[in-house]
Amino acid sequence: MQHHVIVSFGKDKEFDFKLTGGMPADEARKWFDHEFTVLECDVATPTGKILAVDRILSVAKYAGETAFREGGGWAESFAKCTGSILGRELIRVDVEHYSIGY
Repeated sequence: MQHHVIVSFGKDKEFDFKLTGGMPADEARKWFDHEFTVLECDVATPTGKILAVDRILSVAKYAGETAFREGGGWAESFAKCTGSILGRELIRVDVEHYSIGY
């Protein structure tokens, strides 16, 4: 499956990833679990349960725009794992507004 992942930090601060293929969703979840811990992400949820979209948004937020601007393997792994977990062709990760759109 092809994935088009856009990570936005606001106007004129968008990072575009067009990927083919993917990885098993459980590997992608493990990658996000690891990054969530390494980046010391903190998400306040009313239920105490952290959903996949919360992990994706938090990892993007805590890693910051610089991690995406520098490109490289980390940013591509983020996009690939996002596509694998959400399973959509087009995904927009809007860090500024803390939302994910399809």
